[in-house]
Amino acid sequence: MIVGSARAEADAERPAPLHGRISADIRAAIASGELPVGSSLPSEAELCRRHAVSRGTVRQAIAALRAEGLLAGGRGRPPRVVGGVPSQPLESFQSFSAWAHASGRVPGQRTAEVARRPASAALATALGIEAGEPVVELLRTRLLDGVPVMIERTAFVMDVGRHLFDFDPDSGSIYAHLTACGADLHSARHTFDAVAATQEDAHLLGTAPGAPLLREQRTAYSSGGRALEFSDERYLPGQVTFTVENTMESRPTVLRALPARTHPTRTDTEGASS
Repeated sequence: MIVGSARAEADAERPAPLHGRISADIRAAIASGELPVGSSLPSEAELCRRHAVSRGTVRQAIAALRAEGLLAGGRGRPPRVVGGVPSQPLESFQSFSAWAHASGRVPGQRTAEVARRPASAALATALGIEAGEPVVELLRTRLLDGVPVMIERTAFVMDVGRHLFDFDPDSGSIYAHLTACGADLHSARHTFDAVAATQEDAHLLGTAPGAPLLREQRTAYSSGGRALEFSDERYLPGQVTFTVENTMESRPTVLRALPARTHPTRTDTEGASS
């Protein structure tokens, strides 16, 4: 069975918290050039006055923008703008749609197919199943504010993926739908490397064949450690970045590893780094 459509995902209609509205206003000012890279934010006192909120609310908004990689600095001086590219943090496991909404952006997608197929040997190894077992594969182009930024090639084990056959993948978040159906998407292991765009990649993203793309390969697991999903996601550089934050007191979230012989550019992101 193959399903495809080209409708953008509808934005969730729910009121944003106060700090989310403030961060959205600042994000919009950065995107428009009103706050260019290198400029400083107004003081906390000024932001409190403008938005009629407490310092705690303003600090929440600024912390969110720091986590996105848009702001830096502080410690007695107003934070300054350091970038205009949205960044996805890795300290939490969340869907593209949830991350985009939290960042004040509008997620969307164009679904090319949802199909049941026998698992290839490589996919079977990634999911811990037998080669030839049925899986559900999905191919989508993901959008931010209507602009293509990523290609998503995902395969789910059959008992999870079967829920996609009565769901329009362009109508909302797949993870939200699968979770509502009882899927135990608990944790994930991420691997990043750089790849050249294939002909299909180039067509879907509107770039040139051979153009560099940032690839994230993700395996999602249940709380019991069973692999439920394997995804190959390819991002246009300059559209999305990933950030990792840790402290000396807490266990870091990223493992910095030497490249494997068969994957000379790969960095594994599962455990701790030092």
